[in-house]
Amino acid sequence: MTPSTAEAPSYVLGIDIGTASTKAVLCTPDGGIVRQARREHPTSLPRPGWAEHDADGVWWADVHALIRELLPSRPELIRAVCVSGLGPCVLPADAEGRPLRPALLYGVDTRAVPIAERIERELGGRDAVLARCGSRLSSQSAGPKLAWLRHHEPRVWAATAKVFTAHSYLTHRLTGAYVIDHHTASQYAPLYDLAARAWYEPWAQAVAPGLALPELAWPADIAGRVTAGAAAETGLAAGTPVAVGTIDAWAEAESVDVREPGDLMLMYGSTMFFVGVTPTPVRSPALWSTAGNHPGQHTLAAGMASSGSITQWFSDLTGGTAFPQLTTEAAASPPGADGLLALPYFAGERTPVADPQARGIIAGLTLRHTRGDVYRALLESTALAVRHHFDAFADAGFTPGRVVAVGGGTTDPLWPQIVSDVTGVAQEYPHERCGASYGDAKFAALAIGAVPPGARWNRPAQVLTPSDATRELFDDRYAAYQELRTATGPLQHRLAAAQDRHDTP
Repeated sequence: MTPSTAEAPSYVLGIDIGTASTKAVLCTPDGGIVRQARREHPTSLPRPGWAEHDADGVWWADVHALIRELLPSRPELIRAVCVSGLGPCVLPADAEGRPLRPALLYGVDTRAVPIAERIERELGGRDAVLARCGSRLSSQSAGPKLAWLRHHEPRVWAATAKVFTAHSYLTHRLTGAYVIDHHTASQYAPLYDLAARAWYEPWAQAVAPGLALPELAWPADIAGRVTAGAAAETGLAAGTPVAVGTIDAWAEAESVDVREPGDLMLMYGSTMFFVGVTPTPVRSPALWSTAGNHPGQHTLAAGMASSGSITQWFSDLTGGTAFPQLTTEAAASPPGADGLLALPYFAGERTPVADPQARGIIAGLTLRHTRGDVYRALLESTALAVRHHFDAFADAGFTPGRVVAVGGGTTDPLWPQIVSDVTGVAQEYPHERCGASYGDAKFAALAIGAVPPGARWNRPAQVLTPSDATRELFDDRYAAYQELRTATGPLQHRLAAAQDRHDTP
């Protein structure tokens, strides 16, 4: 969309910090895309089960560079900014908001799982935590990671006065505000009371005694305005409003208007992520019940530990084979991958099994199998895991009426088509696929009243439907997937323990 030349254009800027890259989009306030930019960045994996980001060297460096790249000649034409980010992360900071160590990432960082189990016992058991917080404690929960810092890095903890996740830290750098959105706070279990929409002080003090928790707000609220110091660093105009923002998956859900009960976003990224909107709060021991993006909104969420990251692993393993080539070879392999069956637990698994010691398997290999067969089996393994998640959603009483497919994995239709064939579920493609940064732009526009609440931001482009021809095949393959998962569980744990002994210094 080209801005009118009759008057000075105005823009909103959305920025999203992801696991492997940061993306930004400059939009007109009605959703027209003007320019986009992207920067890749590394994730530090210093020990098995650890995943970290440098808040200044990665997050702020990317945001600083992307703002400079997209800045119009008149910075004051940017009317509002919003940042989202991977999460929930745990970044301890001093009283001035300066990071004290690299941030502990979301559920791919599993170091605090043993502490999570102990905390649940101390707080009255798993059911008590589930009832108050909406989910049981797992590698995804931020609270146990705070406890891990307290017990394992006492010097860091002694200096900790504030805690940030990715987007709240960047909002603080831009505005000086110490604020977090309700959705992200609901993933700081067990510190947040989901029904009360407030921090639960007794449990917050039990897990993180003395820590001052941030103010709570909603993603489209204004957190503050760009300070003179941040303006000098970034080039933004001082006083520009900055929206609160949220975790990337929820920003992406907002980007495709997943906000009505029955809507579900299926995100194809480094991990596969699910965000479903429910009419009332839902409690499920296998999934995450969280606050939504807006007052009164409830979401039921889930996340695999690896999906797109497996395809990257396979590309690297085969000498850096380009994804278009791998996709062509996988498309030539028949449905069912010529008798191969895989489990996608290459980084453990988050939902619905909550098992950081789960491990990946490729079963049925023979000397005749090709690279395309193996790659197709890996794609099908993620689709079988999606079907497992849909079963868990159904067990919780939620059956999606509208599924919207988003993320980098939708660039080529093969992977989403396999998911539809395996699950029997149709998927809608949105017209704009910028991702979470586009949702951030919408939050920024909402924050300044440039679009009305409930306005549609992104129209559908096409619908992907499942094939009837493969239904019986994938029903059988799904049963085999569950048998393989159950039968090999103890062996996976034995192998994981051997890997941990080998890798631990």
